[in-house]
Amino acid sequence: MVKLGINLPQFRNYSPGADVIAAARAFEEIGYDSLWAFERLLVPRDQSGPHGLYGVPDLPWPDLYRGVTDPLITLTLAAAVTERIELASGVLVVPFHAPLQLARALATLDAASGGRVIAGLGTGWSPDEFEAGSPVPRTGRGRALDEFLDIAAAVWGPDPVTYDTGRYRVAPADISPKPARPIPVLLGGAGEKALARVARRADGWVASGTAPAQVRTTWARIREMAAEAGRDPAAISCAVQIGTLDITESTASPRPPYAGNVAQLAEDVAALAEAGADHVYVTLPAAVDDVKELIDRAAEFHEKARAALA
Repeated sequence: MVKLGINLPQFRNYSPGADVIAAARAFEEIGYDSLWAFERLLVPRDQSGPHGLYGVPDLPWPDLYRGVTDPLITLTLAAAVTERIELASGVLVVPFHAPLQLARALATLDAASGGRVIAGLGTGWSPDEFEAGSPVPRTGRGRALDEFLDIAAAVWGPDPVTYDTGRYRVAPADISPKPARPIPVLLGGAGEKALARVARRADGWVASGTAPAQVRTTWARIREMAAEAGRDPAAISCAVQIGTLDITESTASPRPPYAGNVAQLAEDVAALAEAGADHVYVTLPAAVDDVKELIDRAAEFHEKARAALA
């Protein structure tokens, strides 16, 4: 069965405490399978040239990105008031973090929540964020992700822990807490190198705003690469974010993916499932103004999406 997830309210029109807690409780009661949080450090005032959104020259950043809350703190708040629902990052930008500290934070959250963490990870893209908050240069972001995967595997494994990546070293040592379960690692990205890393090293691929047709093509490529690497393609999962800033009915024909009201977005869930996704999550907090409306629309979306998948 396809899992359904939803982003937690991280934007500045929500309370970073009370609204996250209310939403997390409600989403679990509605029946969602997962809660998601993403990472954004800043919004540059200069958005020209390479400073544009996703590195696209002059593409403006959404105003909602001004004041995004910390993803791990947001997920921790949600963990404290829920019992069943999974806690996912979509995505943590690994180069912004010291690898040992990030691995321990994820292990602690997983242990505290009873084994509910999904680690969605990426390499980042914003030159402004790298200059402001990354201990490694943007050109080294792929290496930083590979280093983290090596270090996390060691830290999450049995003591004594030891590793040497060339940049980070630890002699045999005890490092706790350990995760309550093996933490699933999902990796983002769409380039050939990123997809090859998913195929070789990840438990799954997480795609952001990728249309169903492209999901189908890319997912087939990942599975092909996994088989070439000697892995079972069936052991790798596919999660896709439905990114939306507006839930007004779309009258366009054909309708663009992820444009429209809740019922139309539910149709997109079914299309993604057909394309190979086994986990779909929606960014409803970006499309509504307050937590009450968010909970109401979340209930509606869950009902319609489950009906579309039946």
